[in-house]
Amino acid sequence: MTPSDETADLTVMISGGFALAYAAALPDFERATGLAVRTLSGASQGQGPRTIRHQLAHGTRVDLVILSNEGLHELIQDGRIVEGSAVALATAPLAAAVRTGARKPPIDTVAALARTLAEAHRVVMPGSTSGLFIRDTVLPRLGLAGGVRVTMLPRGTDSAAALAAGEADLALGPVSELVDVPGIEVVGPLPDAVQLVQTFAAAIVAGAGAPAPARRLIAHLVSDEAAIRRTGMEPAGRG
Repeated sequence: MTPSDETADLTVMISGGFALAYAAALPDFERATGLAVRTLSGASQGQGPRTIRHQLAHGTRVDLVILSNEGLHELIQDGRIVEGSAVALATAPLAAAVRTGARKPPIDTVAALARTLAEAHRVVMPGSTSGLFIRDTVLPRLGLAGGVRVTMLPRGTDSAAALAAGEADLALGPVSELVDVPGIEVVGPLPDAVQLVQTFAAAIVAGAGAPAPARRLIAHLVSDEAAIRRTGMEPAGRG
């Protein structure tokens, strides 16, 4: 049973990039500490009510956020993060995935990736940090701005679900949002020349009601390197 506002000792809002590692690490934390954690979700960046930034700005009460560095910097600019509380957790490269059993197209070079994207019937990606980078930087660099049938969905989980359902033939995003997802398989990372290795970080929200439990959870997440590596990421600061 998910803790409610009344029963939770700590409320976390997390984006998709670190969500699988977090889900793997959280049960041990709750057992070891006896704390009940309420988990909410939101996009690191983008537009609309599903972003972490929008939810915090509109009064959602949260103690700890976990999101991309790019989104964290926006929250710091907004004055919503306790100074000095941010801790880098893990890094994740951008990758591509196909539906389970489908042919894995070549993406290992810039030229191969460009051909694969141009030939794709539909490409899906999150309308957050990774998708914004691909739309605004990668596609123009490949000469494909406006030349790829791309659909940006609110979250990486939406992209993976659309791919698994056969509504797209390629999904792009952080590898950590594409591994261990039923119905899809990772093809591999994007080439270095068009790669964005995202750092996901945790930080305490200004006015948090449970800053001490939040610090304990951050320490636990940093220590669980196995959960991080199982989702295709690397612990931050380590190779």
